[in-house]
Amino acid sequence: MDTNDTESSAKRVQSTKKLFTIVDTLREAESAGVSELAERLGMAKSTVHVHLKTLEEEGYLVNDGGEYRLGLKFLEVGGEIQQRLNVFRAARPELDALAEEIGETTHLGIEETGERVLVYSSQPSDGVFDNSPLGHRTRMHWTALGKALLAELPEERVETILARQGLPDAAENTITEREELFAELGRIDETGYAVGDAEHRQGIKTIAMALHYDGSLDAPTAIGISGPKHRLEEKYQDDELADALQRTVNVIELKSKHY
Repeated sequence: MDTNDTESSAKRVQSTKKLFTIVDTLREAESAGVSELAERLGMAKSTVHVHLKTLEEEGYLVNDGGEYRLGLKFLEVGGEIQQRLNVFRAARPELDALAEEIGETTHLGIEETGERVLVYSSQPSDGVFDNSPLGHRTRMHWTALGKALLAELPEERVETILARQGLPDAAENTITEREELFAELGRIDETGYAVGDAEHRQGIKTIAMALHYDGSLDAPTAIGISGPKHRLEEKYQDDELADALQRTVNVIELKSKHY
């Protein structure tokens, strides 16, 4: 590759990075005009305008009188990705049934690039609304789902994730020490389930369990039950919830092998 080709490739990479930076900024701002975005990002208005118009033409942005916002095409893409996951199709009816049985919100999460990604949530009629959007990503050690996933991964994979991300906190009870985390992962291995006690959100408790990761799953996967700490502990012991999760895991694993 000659110098001109290298320079051209670098420019394309920078242009792509700028485009995704604009998308992420609009996620945070909800809507913004060209001048506001240019000022926030330290880019020329002409550069921002070109990217906005490209995204608008492709259906990813909507222009409301000069204010741009993300379009529903992102939802379409996300929905298609979700539907392609065998484990989602296998787990959805089982998590819906579990949510109604327990009376609390149930979740499906997978590991991707060292983060926990929320793939599905099912809320019963009298459950507490969980405002985490589908696709929500968190550090693995912040949540019960993430810790259950970490315990299922090979140790060298866990080491790689920690080396890249560290152990920043999200709440008062977040594990931030390496020794404490590995002790917690050892406990999860022994009991078969993870507990998240206000480690990501105050007042919320979660019990989670990983599926056995083999060729039938799209990625390392875990399911969980969450609700207000006081209510969850009034109604159930941890091992009761773990038993309910284990029954559901067994069904999901069996169904996943047939998709």
